[in-house]
Amino acid sequence: MATNRTFTMIKPDAVGNNYIGGILKMINEAGFRIVSMKYTRLSKESAGEFYAVHSARPFYGELVDYMSSGSIVAAILEKENAVADFRNLIGATDPTKAEEGTIRKIYAKSIAANAVHGSDSDENAAIEGDFFFSKLERF
Repeated sequence: MATNRTFTMIKPDAVGNNYIGGILKMINEAGFRIVSMKYTRLSKESAGEFYAVHSARPFYGELVDYMSSGSIVAAILEKENAVADFRNLIGATDPTKAEEGTIRKIYAKSIAANAVHGSDSDENAAIEGDFFFSKLERF
């Protein structure tokens, strides 16, 4: 059963290129409500913990280095069918394969520097949101 919340993170490349406002505008215009949001920076340890599911993959070390290389914006978003609708809004991981008008088509530089993270399931949305936000920080 689909829930009405998902998690996103604007990644270091997009933050560093001053794309926060444009990305948030697209999120709002797509009908999402920002429930909680924070501007922060991941340590290598916290980035490694967040992406632990990928620890056996060859790109894990580079992913941890990249995600701890600059500031990020973490947010919990709300909308009916949030996970699926947000995945459609962000587009394919590879920006060259992303549909026109998607966040990654507009703002991503590469597969690695793909501007945003979006939860891939309701379960992961809850886990990822909990990683960044305590229950007291959520509306």
